[in-house]
Amino acid sequence: MTARTRRTAAKRREHLWCYVLLLPLLVAFGGFTLWPIVASWWYSLFDWDGVGNPTEWVGLANFVEVLTAPDFWRAFWHTFLFSLVAILIELPLALAFAILLNNARLRGRNLYRLALFVPVVTTTAVVGIVFVALLDPVRGAVNEILLAVGLVDAPINFLGSTTTALPTLMGIDLWKGFGISLIYWLAALQTVPKDLIEAAQLDGARRASIVRHIMVPVMAPIAIVIMLLLFQRSLGTFDLVQAMTAGGPVYSTDVVPTYIYRYAFSPEMQAPRYGFACAAGVVFGLLTLVLTLLQAPALRYRKRVAV
Repeated sequence: MTARTRRTAAKRREHLWCYVLLLPLLVAFGGFTLWPIVASWWYSLFDWDGVGNPTEWVGLANFVEVLTAPDFWRAFWHTFLFSLVAILIELPLALAFAILLNNARLRGRNLYRLALFVPVVTTTAVVGIVFVALLDPVRGAVNEILLAVGLVDAPINFLGSTTTALPTLMGIDLWKGFGISLIYWLAALQTVPKDLIEAAQLDGARRASIVRHIMVPVMAPIAIVIMLLLFQRSLGTFDLVQAMTAGGPVYSTDVVPTYIYRYAFSPEMQAPRYGFACAAGVVFGLLTLVLTLLQAPALRYRKRVAV
């Protein structure tokens, strides 16, 4: 065996350990990510209740039913609204708070940051149960306070009305995710060169001008990433809606994940339609992919600005 052959064999043995260490991760990724995706595509071609082996082949019938179901598109619109609220309200509001809390002269700013971040680490199911109790029209603390200060004449059924249920859920979702957006912005603010701000202050620039002409342009590439992260997170809203309304009343708060869950697992359906739920999941995945591709111009702008 030549010296070159021995070196090659030694490198292979060294790399073999890398593959061995990666093997558990690859198995987990294949079992919990790739296989569910492939299985969903396969099961979506059957009229199947999830019990036993699927045998009744229906081809693309489930997809046709999903695409022509008004309830699915209504749930998709509600899901999209959650994303719009996150981008149009949560994003700029979190930026304003981040600029305020980034001021080193503000007393107790770490305490304020902690208070705003606590909802992020709180279990969503617990948040849902607590808010259901607080918003109860009969004994809820919120209605009692509103009645006591005279803001309303009668209790408001926040979660029981088709008019108020969805805005209420959006508000709570915004409150719960606000902390993570704040952290993103605080991290982005650290990228703004302090010497630029100090130079602007020496030239007499006002705070608003510094934000507009220095902070915003410098943070623009990071802002696009934050926007994309918020958008993707909002499309997956499920646990809060399921814990508080389960899509009701009259499906007025239904989002696509709760729609899929109802057809696949909910006892509300007398006969689960697992194949139909898989088809709805596949369609939702493809729509999400299209929405993500529509954001490509923003990513190209980010790369151009970063260069």
